[in-house]
Amino acid sequence: MIHLQNVSFQYKKGKSIFKDLELNLNAGNIYGLLGKNGAGKTTLLRLINGLIFPTAGTVDIMGYPAADRHPEMLADICFVQEEPYIPNLSIIAFLYTYAPFYPNFDFDQFFKLITEFSLEGSLKLDKLSFGQKKKVMLSFALASNARIVILDEPTNGLDIPSKSQFRKLITEAMLNERMIIISTHQVRDMVNLIDPILIIDEGQVVFNYSLEEIADALVFEVHNTLAEPKDVLYSERISGGYITIRENNHDEFSNVDVEALFNAILIKKEEIIKILEKHKAIHSNSKN
Repeated sequence: MIHLQNVSFQYKKGKSIFKDLELNLNAGNIYGLLGKNGAGKTTLLRLINGLIFPTAGTVDIMGYPAADRHPEMLADICFVQEEPYIPNLSIIAFLYTYAPFYPNFDFDQFFKLITEFSLEGSLKLDKLSFGQKKKVMLSFALASNARIVILDEPTNGLDIPSKSQFRKLITEAMLNERMIIISTHQVRDMVNLIDPILIIDEGQVVFNYSLEEIADALVFEVHNTLAEPKDVLYSERISGGYITIRENNHDEFSNVDVEALFNAILIKKEEIIKILEKHKAIHSNSKN
């Protein structure tokens, strides 16, 4: 569905962001895209949308070169940027201006979504708060019925109840033929939502694993102790103790702490990926 091959990108008079990047993303997943500030998350999303062009390599979206911005590709991809452009229109005028670009747009779903967010079609977009504007754009993206929905920091500006609503709506909108990519720093807002996890670091996607693969290879534990635990891959001080990550050698079950995993990858990337690949191979061999 999304295929990047040998992609390099560099802004004019700037450092190289990507070099020989390889990435394949498939339908039926809600990808969580994580990375430090400046790692290239937004640049990657803009490459996928054809808003910027690679200096080398190819970006293929549903069989179309992204840089060509073919109308049939654009009709099946909806991108909500972190701070989207908001025209001076009412919600209803915005809807009837932009919905025709999406042949499968569901107007009933849109009105249902904005109602759930306590919004009315007569409200002027430029008079709304940042969080309310986000709700309109999220409602539009989900109602577009585009096969690829890309959300850059979607929970910024949302209050706690709205974040819970967001997770519920994303889950309900997910279909096997659809892909959702969520780029975020707000990892805890995405608990039990994003899967697989993608991590960008130093111009490469250094991590691309499902929650099942992670839980099969690693154990996440909380220790209510002042003494830092020993013989673990990673430990992180938290209120009242430590959270740790260790290899799963005895088929134990634990919930994946994505925030701790991200921090651990930045420090012990090679060691953790080696363990994940080992367990993937074991799992694959056991199936055969």
